[in-house]
Amino acid sequence: MKSIFRLLICFFSLLNSIELKSQTEKVIETPFDGGEWFEFRIYYGFFNASYASIKLENDTINNIPVLHSMGYGKTTGLARWFFKVDDYYESYFDREKIIPYKFIRNIYEGGYTKNIEINFNQEKQIANITDKKKNTITKLPFNYNAQDLVSSFYYLRKYFPRDEFKINESFVINMFFDNDNYVFKLKYLGNEVIDSKFGKIECLKFIPMVQSGRIFKEQESVTIWISNDKNRIPIRVQADVIVGSIKADLDNFKNLKYPFKIKF
Repeated sequence: MKSIFRLLICFFSLLNSIELKSQTEKVIETPFDGGEWFEFRIYYGFFNASYASIKLENDTINNIPVLHSMGYGKTTGLARWFFKVDDYYESYFDREKIIPYKFIRNIYEGGYTKNIEINFNQEKQIANITDKKKNTITKLPFNYNAQDLVSSFYYLRKYFPRDEFKINESFVINMFFDNDNYVFKLKYLGNEVIDSKFGKIECLKFIPMVQSGRIFKEQESVTIWISNDKNRIPIRVQADVIVGSIKADLDNFKNLKYPFKIKF
C-alpha cells in the first residue's frame, strides 16, 4: 500500500492545460488553484485497504506567494491491523513556474518511520535536506527543473504537451526525492473509456516505468487512466504486484477549475 500512495502522487502528474490563443501563439493556462481536493479509495484485491487524498491551498513562504499542496494516505479497516500506514506529504511551489521551494515527507509504514524536510535553493540549485529523525542536515545539488514528489503532479498538469503526443511515445520529468535525483518516465498508450463511480469517462492511458522485482512483477506493471479534459485528473491506477493486485479509484473531488467531463 505504501508504494501505491507514492505512485499516486507521481501519477497526479499526467495532465496539462495547453490551449491555442491564436494559430501562432500558445497560451499556457494553470489548470488548478487553491481549494482543489481529491480523494482516492485504494483496493487490495477485493478489500478496501486504504485512502489517499491531496488538497491545494494558497499560501506564502518567505513572503513569496505560493501554492501549498498536502497529500495524505492511510490504511483502513482490517488492513490497518496487519500493516498500519500513515503517510503525509507537503509541497510549497511557485504559482507560475511550478518549481518547489519546500517539501515535507513524514511517514509511518508498518513501524518504519521517516521525517524529512527539503528546502530548495532555486538560485544555487542546492537542496538543504533536514532529517528530523536522525537530526542531520545534508546539502546536495539537484538537476535543472527538478520537481519534488508532489510538485511534479502540478508541473505536468500545466506543461505536459498534449497536442504533440503520439501513441507509444514516452516523456520524462526530473525529480528529487529524499537524497537523490531521479528521472521519472511514462509511456502514452492511447485513449480509453472506463466506468467509474461518476459514470463513463474518456481517459488517456499511460504506463509508468517502474522497478521490477521487489514489489512489481514487471517494469510495465502499472497502468494509469487520466481524464481527457482540461482538469487532467487521475481516474484510476492499477498495479500488478508480486502477490495480487492493487487498484486506486477516484472517490471524491471538489473545487476543480474546469467542469468534470462525463460522457454519459
